Amino acid sequence: MKSYLDCIPCFFEQALRAGRIATDDEQVLKQLMDELGKRLHQISLDNTPPETGRLIYRIVREITGNSDPFQELKHQSTREALALYPSLKRTIEESDDSLLTAIRIAIAGNVIDFGASATFDIETAIKEALENDFAICDYSAFKDKLAETEEILYIGDNAGETVFDRLLIEQMNKPVTYVVREKPVINDATIEDAVQAGIDQVATIVSSGTDAPGAVLNTCSPEFREMLNQSTFTIAKGQGNYEGLSSEDYSIFFLLKAKCQIIANDIGVIKGDIILKGMNTGT
Repeated sequence: MKSYLDCIPCFFEQALRAGRIATDDEQVLKQLMDELGKRLHQISLDNTPPETGRLIYRIVREITGNSDPFQELKHQSTREALALYPSLKRTIEESDDSLLTAIRIAIAGNVIDFGASATFDIETAIKEALENDFAICDYSAFKDKLAETEEILYIGDNAGETVFDRLLIEQMNKPVTYVVREKPVINDATIEDAVQAGIDQVATIVSSGTDAPGAVLNTCSPEFREMLNQSTFTIAKGQGNYEGLSSEDYSIFFLLKAKCQIIANDIGVIKGDIILKGMNTGT
């Protein structure tokens, strides 16, 4: 997915938000904004938003000297999600369609995104995901592919959201390789964050090799790209992975909440909609 002019103000907003988490020094923050402004000419609209995000958060790290400004927020998000885990597990087990309910809850977790917003209400997101209709729901194809496959490649997104992914992984009951970021970027999950969520108890955790906030293939490791090439059933969570992979030819099921108007327009839905979209899956 390409970038749009409307993305540029958002890039500056994200940089300032991350900068303020990293430091309260106004001079450093002004330097951060100045540096981003100077590099604006490097931002091609042909780039995917995660490619530009990679540049932005590298600038944040360089200027502030903080390699992981969201670290404590990530830990807090995971602790809060783990506190909800027992009740969400019961909700899934007591539902009429436990797999579909687990998908809904996994998508609800996608609201834990400090790139898209400084605030969110996870309990409201869960309620809406359980009650609202999908804007796109390729559930039949998802079930069919799941029944056929021997293992699953699951590309994760944010810390805290990982707990909701764990619930879906447990419900699918197939061997899973769970993919995280190589280095901290925004509140995207790294290996440390996935382990805190207990993903290591239900899946094999690997890194994609990138520090971009999404699966930007030319920045990913050869090992991850080979996994993607070989995968017969791939799940990609969240907006960043949709932005990075939706123009590729791989067979992928995207699970996300449309938190951005640009992405909503690209998919053909309304901002706030929940989506289970298969691409190149025969749907």
